Amino acid sequence: MKPLKHYMDETGMSVDQLVVAAGLDAKLVQAIVSGNYTASPSQRQRLAAALGIPPEDISWGHAVEVQHIRGNGPQSGRST
Repeated sequence: MKPLKHYMDETGMSVDQLVVAAGLDAKLVQAIVSGNYTASPSQRQRLAAALGIPPEDISWGHAVEVQHIRGNGPQSGRST
């Protein structure tokens, strides 16, 4: 299993071309390609089909470390 970007490089497909072929939002595809977002099962199917490979051959996990930010903000009902 290799990341989505590997298969894009292998096929010579750009992010813009993948967006059109998969029919997904450009920001979403960019986030998936960069490893900032993990694709849903249906998004995985669409992206893999656009590249002509099985979804099982692609590594779909986060490549960027997830950081948890803690604090007292409006979401917790307290002002900062």
